[in-house]
Amino acid sequence: MADKNQEYPFASSNGYPRSDQESGGLTAEELKRKKRIKLAIYIVAFIIFQVIVITAFSLTVMKVKTPKLRLANIQFQTLDTSTANSPSFDMSFTTQVRVKNTNFGPYKFDATTATFTYDGATVGQVIIPKGKAGLKSTKKINNVIVNLSSTQLANTANLGSELTAGTLTLSGTANMTGKVELMLIMKKKKSINMNCTITIDVAAKNLRSLECK
Repeated sequence: MADKNQEYPFASSNGYPRSDQESGGLTAEELKRKKRIKLAIYIVAFIIFQVIVITAFSLTVMKVKTPKLRLANIQFQTLDTSTANSPSFDMSFTTQVRVKNTNFGPYKFDATTATFTYDGATVGQVIIPKGKAGLKSTKKINNVIVNLSSTQLANTANLGSELTAGTLTLSGTANMTGKVELMLIMKKKKSINMNCTITIDVAAKNLRSLECK
């Protein structure tokens, strides 16, 4: 005989058992909508992250900076001057040419002519051979021989005054052309302008100062 006190599962008022979604207060449609919202948020966050990464990459790694061309370590081999009837000078020195590349890719440069002048007039030239400065490095070309003479000067009045004062100021200029290579696929042309001021102590026959821009 069946127990009169036996309990039966509670049924819904409409005669159907309630689902888990309903018992939790959310319908299947609401759950799908929330999942879509979460997915959309994740996609937007990912896109924003990618934009930030690409922007930072473009402003650092992919930004092409102009390399620098400089002279350094001038060592005189000969230095002859005269303040007699026709002031003059003849000299020979070795110098180091530096090509500083701060880019995240190598800088391949063409052969370049460096011109040395006194009071605006050319007194000598030297060829800087073509080469390559690696990424984030400085290419050093050692023992470049430079020979300068005042024989081409049309007016030596200022030269006589300067030599008598014991100094000689020369200028060295160059325009180097080349390309910066990034990620092995992108090449960007970059030209370098060098402008150096060389001040020589004539009496001591050595370099007093060297300033390059």
